[in-house]
Amino acid sequence: MKEITVISGKGGTGKTSFAGSFAALSNNAVFTDCDVDAANLSLIMRPVLQETHEFKVSREAFIREEQCSRCGLCRELCRFGAITEDFRVNPLFCEGCGFCYHACPEKAIDFAEVVSGKWFISHTPYGPLVHARLGVAEENSGKLVTLVRNRAKEIAQDERRSCIITDGPPGIGCPVIASLSGASVALVVTEPTLSGVHDLERVLAVCRHFGVPALVCINRCDLDEENTREIEKYCQGQSVPVVGKVPFDRVVTEALVKGLPVVEYSDGTVSRKIKDIWEEILKY
Repeated sequence: MKEITVISGKGGTGKTSFAGSFAALSNNAVFTDCDVDAANLSLIMRPVLQETHEFKVSREAFIREEQCSRCGLCRELCRFGAITEDFRVNPLFCEGCGFCYHACPEKAIDFAEVVSGKWFISHTPYGPLVHARLGVAEENSGKLVTLVRNRAKEIAQDERRSCIITDGPPGIGCPVIASLSGASVALVVTEPTLSGVHDLERVLAVCRHFGVPALVCINRCDLDEENTREIEKYCQGQSVPVVGKVPFDRVVTEALVKGLPVVEYSDGTVSRKIKDIWEEILKY
């Protein structure tokens, strides 16, 4: 199957609105929300939850008081200051390195897996949705993204679906890399602001590094026409196709409030532009 990943160099460019609209326009697809730190694709997909699973990948130390001799070795060795004066582990400071667990002469420290988040499979009017939510202050979001994508591929294979549409995270960090790896094409959603132009350059460099073909869409293109032209000029110089420009319209916010993809809520200019972009993506 083909995998289309919608990403952005910064948050707030509207990539989730595009991913939700593509879901409504697609046929025979599976959908994933890989923005596990702030997942919100489900807000416009009307999901019915079918499965819930715990995500366990982090570990945390725990001192058994009845066995602890209070020798102080763990406090001395811990580089993160996670062992308190009364020989308890502060979970906010513990990095899960396991050094204290291996060093304790009394073997009084447990090093157990903890729940770092949850991932879900839901049914939507458009097809299956695999999404996840990372716990507060938890790490390893890249591993959770990989888990979500792998499960989506299994569903696509089992149900003979031809496409996976992924709402990726913003930025250029580990979750973005995990979302991009092996994708057929990336749609980079940007906006004509100074930070939008700067972050577009960075995320296109990531796509190029991992060999993922990139397409660019300029959202709210009428907010700064000069910057819009700069983006088009830059993309032309990088041989990156600009597949569409979408003007600012409050109808997008209205659709979000109603919990609908904008292409279902309205048949105005924005919806027609998004449909044109979807057709351009299918050509690639």
